[in-house]
Parts: sequence; C-alpha cells; structure tokens
Amino acid sequence: MHVPELKGKVVIVTGSAHGIGQAIAERFATEGSTVVLADLDHDGIENVAKNIIADGGSAVPITTDVAIEEQVDALFDTTLNEYGTVDVLVNNAGLISPVKHILDVDKAWWDRLIGANLTGTFLCARRAAHIMANKGEGSIINMSSGGATKAHRAFVAYDASKGGIEAMTRALALDLGPYGVRVNCLVPGFIDTYGASEEVREKQGAIVPLGRMGEAADLAGSAVFLASPDAAYITGHRIVIDGGVLVQQRSANVDTFPPSRFPKLD
Repeated sequence: MHVPELKGKVVIVTGSAHGIGQAIAERFATEGSTVVLADLDHDGIENVAKNIIADGGSAVPITTDVAIEEQVDALFDTTLNEYGTVDVLVNNAGLISPVKHILDVDKAWWDRLIGANLTGTFLCARRAAHIMANKGEGSIINMSSGGATKAHRAFVAYDASKGGIEAMTRALALDLGPYGVRVNCLVPGFIDTYGASEEVREKQGAIVPLGRMGEAADLAGSAVFLASPDAAYITGHRIVIDGGVLVQQRSANVDTFPPSRFPKLD
C-alpha cells in the first residue's frame, strides 16, 4: 500500500531506535513523511536517521525520555520550531522488563513501568492533541498489547499500563473526535523485535495460528493505514496484529513466568 497523502506529513515516532518503532518510522519515511525519531537510545535513533536519509528519506533524531514532561515538551517544541506542525504521533515507547512477581516488587518498579508506558503515552498525546485540535486534523496511534485484555503472570505493571493505554485511547477518541483528531491503538502479538533465536521463533510460532512469529514490519502497514485518509472514519479502536493468537484459548506454554518460578514463602 502506497499512501501519497502522507508525503510531507510530520510524524513523531517514540521508541524508534529499534524493533517496532524503527520499522514504523522507516515505513513512514518511504511514504515521503518527515519522521521525528524519539528514544532514550541516542546512538540507536542516530543510526536509524542516517539509514533513512541514505535511502532518500527525511528524519531527525531527538533523544527523549517520554516519562519526563520537560523532555516531552522539548521534543514537541523542537519539532514545531523545525517543521511547524505534527500530523501523526505514534506512541510506541515503553518498557516490558524487569519481569517480576508481585511478591518481589517495590513501588519504584511500578513507577518505572507505568511512567514509561502509560504516563509517557499521556504526555505525548496531550501535546499532540493541542497541535492537532487547533488545525482540525491529526492521528494519534498508541501501542497496546495482548496484556491489556489477557493477563500475563509476573506482568502486573506492564498489563496494567497496557490496559490503561486502551482505556486512554477510547477516552481520547471521544475528547478529540469533535476536533477532527482520531485516536487508535495497535495490539501486537509475538513480534521478533530483537532477533530471537531459531529455537524461540519455532516455539512461539507453534502457538500462532498463522504458524510464525511476527516481524516488526508487520505492524508498520497498520500504522500507515491508521494515519491515512483510508482510516478517516476509524477512531477509538484497537487493531490486533498477532497472527490469530488472541482468538484462541491461551496455552500454558505462552507464559514466560510459570508457577515453578514463583517466590517461595517462608
């Protein structure tokens, strides 16, 4: 799918140094969009930007911790000063680890994951909302997870953050719809974002009805679709890209933290 209407659009992609965010940023660049890469990994987004530019695209890296309001403000202020607007925001930044059982955690662990995943999504969406509402159009795309509706063991903070992101997506869609701004989210399944071993790919693929792990690029097309005029009447919804995992009864071997790893009580 090629989307001429995305040419020249300004797209911020958070968490774009690797994996899903990188694939989404690269896809928008091939559509002719100007991509603002935001991530804590400065070297990572520098490399992604260099590759995009080498391929004839437009990209700029801005080191950002989305959990810190001042850094989010700097990200959006720099983008506005340079390009004058923000047309699309992809809220991909977030953490999945450290994976810990509820009996082993403290508040700092909770704050870290909620801050990166849920608060970061809110801070970026709030800034984008003001820009987009004032011009009467825009698309915000959040990143959820199967954990928003199907619990994982030892993922209390992560699952809570993703459930919050889906609730936020629906609420933002209601708040921003009258201003012409659409808000949706993507729900990835088992995605090979960091080069899983063949053993892991085979094990995870066996759980997936389509028979394979997903690739980061599998989400890029859906992000482009949600940002495009073809999705002009879609808001407040989730698009699941999981090869069919969530339509089936979950198998015990999905869990990375089985009861055998639970803390031993005194």
